[in-house]
Amino acid sequence: MNTLKRKIILIDKEKCDGCGKCVSACAEGAIQLVNGKAQLVGEVYCDGLGACIGKCPRDAIKIEEREAQAFDEEAVKKHLGGVRGHSCPGSMAFSLGKNESPLTDAAYPSALSQWPVQLRLVPVQAPYWDKADLLITADCVPFAYGDFHRKFLKGRKVVTACPKLDDCSTYVEKLSQILLLNDIRSVTVTHMEVPCCSGIVRMAQESVSASGKNMPLNIVKITISGKTEKRDEK
Repeated sequence: MNTLKRKIILIDKEKCDGCGKCVSACAEGAIQLVNGKAQLVGEVYCDGLGACIGKCPRDAIKIEEREAQAFDEEAVKKHLGGVRGHSCPGSMAFSLGKNESPLTDAAYPSALSQWPVQLRLVPVQAPYWDKADLLITADCVPFAYGDFHRKFLKGRKVVTACPKLDDCSTYVEKLSQILLLNDIRSVTVTHMEVPCCSGIVRMAQESVSASGKNMPLNIVKITISGKTEKRDEK
């Protein structure tokens, strides 16, 4: 992998309090919150200009000059999946840790372990994808299947999409890049029984094929009445 001596950010994790202001300031998506701390997730995404520095209230970020991978604008475009910047706080990517959301109810704990979840917003590369079991779910499934968190979401990372209402033209490419560039162990697809929802199954099948990887692909159909019909592809 080619490197050169250039300017790039350095984050002091001891000073970082996880406020996330640097994440929203980075238009290239080079910084994400991981286990409550800001982290540079890819040298190729950092242009070294330091737009994030002025947003850090803890003085935890500085510019250093060292050997690093060259800034790659094309890699940034793929990384962001067509979404430029993180001006909306809801698109900031971070792990929740230990497969538990901090926003839980004692009786019904959430199994969500990463954010964001919408396929258009998730980063192509993130630490939480490492050795992950990926759940691709149609938007309506969690409403129809009452035990969704315990049965499907627990222990998995998730992306959600609607094959009928979303512009899915870039989804296959983005999913295949997630599968190709990360160590994804398996893919599970949950979709509704209505015909239009089968599009998310084809999307997953094409993405696995395009990635060139051999991994388990499990498909689960959810009926409107909340029952399951499962079939294993591999």
